[in-house]
Amino acid sequence: QVQLVESGGGLARAGESLTLSCEASGAVVGIYAMGWFRQAPGEQRELVASVLNGGGTKYADSVKGRFTISRDNDKKTVWLQMNSLKPEDAAVYYCNYKAGWGFNDGVYGEWGQGTQVTVSS
Repeated sequence: QVQLVESGGGLARAGESLTLSCEASGAVVGIYAMGWFRQAPGEQRELVASVLNGGGTKYADSVKGRFTISRDNDKKTVWLQMNSLKPEDAAVYYCNYKAGWGFNDGVYGEWGQGTQVTVSS
């Protein structure tokens, strides 16, 4: 069973940057995808960015041009570089690992516990 630990959240002012990390442990093998999701109070959890097996990436329209997702298979780590942060980016960010090709089917795998991102203006 894969376990995920997120880190890197914190306080930021609008326009600043934060980098989130998600470290995976366990049986991380074969074809898999990893993604970052976020959930604000009273709202549904939504996909922010994903990186697929082979390195292909996908982003929510709201973060395109500002966020970058990257992956290191040797370190079993995925990062989310968040630039030009906006107050609406504030949420708890969750990492997800899925054995498979991606998240387009709406099926998710293992979740991390989340890391809080707060953005002030």
